[in-house]
Amino acid sequence: MGYTVISGGVTAAKGFRAAGCAAGIKQEGRADMAMIVSVKPCVVAGTFTNNKVKAAPVVWDRGFVLDEKLGQAIVVNAGVANACTGEDGMIYVRMTAKAAGEALGIPPAYVLTASTGVIGRQLPIDRITEGVGVLADTLGESEESGTEAARAIMTTDTVSKEAAVRVTFPDGSSAVIGGCCKGSGMIHPNMCTMLSFITTDAAISREMLQKALSDVVPDTFNMVSVDGDTSTNDTCLLLANGLAENEPIKEEDGAFRAFRAGLFAVCETLAKKMAKDGEGATCLFECEVRGARSVKDAKLLARSVVSSTLTKAAIAGHDANCGRFLCAMGYSGAEFDPERVDLTLTSSAGSVQTFRNGVIAEYSEEKATEILSQDEIRCVIEVHDGDCGATAWGCDLTHEYVTINADYRS
Repeated sequence: MGYTVISGGVTAAKGFRAAGCAAGIKQEGRADMAMIVSVKPCVVAGTFTNNKVKAAPVVWDRGFVLDEKLGQAIVVNAGVANACTGEDGMIYVRMTAKAAGEALGIPPAYVLTASTGVIGRQLPIDRITEGVGVLADTLGESEESGTEAARAIMTTDTVSKEAAVRVTFPDGSSAVIGGCCKGSGMIHPNMCTMLSFITTDAAISREMLQKALSDVVPDTFNMVSVDGDTSTNDTCLLLANGLAENEPIKEEDGAFRAFRAGLFAVCETLAKKMAKDGEGATCLFECEVRGARSVKDAKLLARSVVSSTLTKAAIAGHDANCGRFLCAMGYSGAEFDPERVDLTLTSSAGSVQTFRNGVIAEYSEEKATEILSQDEIRCVIEVHDGDCGATAWGCDLTHEYVTINADYRS
C-alpha cells in the first residue's frame, strides 16, 4: 500500500483526454485555451476562492459541488478572467458549456469552465466557442496532450506544472491520480489556489472524493503565498471516473487513506512548483515550523514568514537578517515564546543557525549568503512549545515582480 510517482499530468489516469490551442484571446500565436475530458461522466469535488468577488466560472463550478452534479469536461481559457462581468459573464459561461456539449456530444450540464487573466473584461465569446471546436477535434490521451493543456492555461507562469502518482490500495488494486495547475502571481490562497485540475480513475464516492480534497488542500495549496493576494478565480477541481475498477471507496478506510496520501503528494508537488515559479522569483522559499503548541499556531507562523514582504526581500538579497523572520512571526497571531526560538537556514550549499534561544547566534555571514544564493532555500524554525508542525512555501520578492505587474495589461 502506498503511492509511486509517475510521469504525466491530467491524462495519466485512464479515460482522460486533453488538448490545448491558441484561440486568439491573448497575444497572437500563444496557447490560451485548454480542454480536459473523461470518456464517461465523473463525480466532482472542488474547492474555491474565499474572495467575496467571485468570477462567473467559479459560481458555475461551485454549483457542481454544492448540487452534487456529475462532470465530464472542463474548458479553460487564459487571458480574460471573466470576473466582475455581471450577468453577461454568466451568459458566456453557459454559452461555453453549450458549445462544448455540442462539440463533444455530451450534455452541457456536464461541462465545467474556468478562466484566468485580466479582471473586468468580457470574454471574446466567438473566439471561445471557435476554440472549443478546435480543442474537441484535437483531444488526445498521450502525456504530451496533457502537457499541451497545462501550457495553454499559463498566464505569467514561466513553466507548465504537472504531477502524477499511482496509488496501490490494501487489496493490491491500484489507481492513478494526475493533475496540472497554473499559478505565478495573485497567489495567497484561502480555500484553494489559482487554477488546478486533478483527474483520477479511482472508483470513489462523491462524499469521499470531496473529503479527500478538503483534507489535503489546507496543508498544500493553502500553504502557498507569492504576493499576499487571493484571486477572484481560485479553483481546484477533482474528477473521478472509476475506470480503475478498484473496490469503490465509500468510507474512511485503508483505501481512502491510501488515496488521500496520493492526492496529497500530487497537490504538494503542484503547490511547490507554483511557489518556485512566483512572478519574478529566483528561488523557492520553504518554511517549516516545529514544536508549536497547535497545528493552527504552526500554520500561522509558517505562512506569516513566507508571506512577509520584508522576509521575501531579504531572501532576494541573500541576506540572513533573522530579525525579518522574527518580526513576521510576532505579528502572525500565533502563541509562542520568542525567547525559546531557534532558526536555521539550509540549502544545497549547507546549513547555518542564525538564531538560538531567542538571540542572534554566531555564524558566518559569507556562508549564510552562499546558502541563500541557491534556487531552493529552507528555513526551519523550532519554537520549543509543543509537538505540532507545519510547512509553507513561497518565493523571494524581486524588482521583476513589480515590472511584471506594472506592465500586466500593456
